[in-house]
Amino acid sequence: MSFMIPDAFAQAAAPAPAGDPFMAFLPLILFAVVFYFLLIRPQAKRQKEHRKMVESLAKGDEVITLGGLAGRIIDLGENFILIEVAEGVRIKVRRMAVEAVVPKGTLQEL
Repeated sequence: MSFMIPDAFAQAAAPAPAGDPFMAFLPLILFAVVFYFLLIRPQAKRQKEHRKMVESLAKGDEVITLGGLAGRIIDLGENFILIEVAEGVRIKVRRMAVEAVVPKGTLQEL
């Protein structure tokens, strides 16, 4: 039926050389290692430091919460702490909501 166009027959392709299976997974393995050292390990270290700081809270410490409130710890519970942010103004927050412990006397400057 091809009067004007000759028939084209597929040529047999040469088989692809069989590579080492380890070399095929090497980029994936390298990506996982870089991902671990740049993202997972530093985050775990920060979480460990934050947990240690929260466990070491004591009465009288001056703290800043994640919401930005600054105050002095009046009472400690297992999960919550009572913070005095101004004279006579006390707020109950979760222990894990404490972002940082600041040096004593910092709140007097404010």
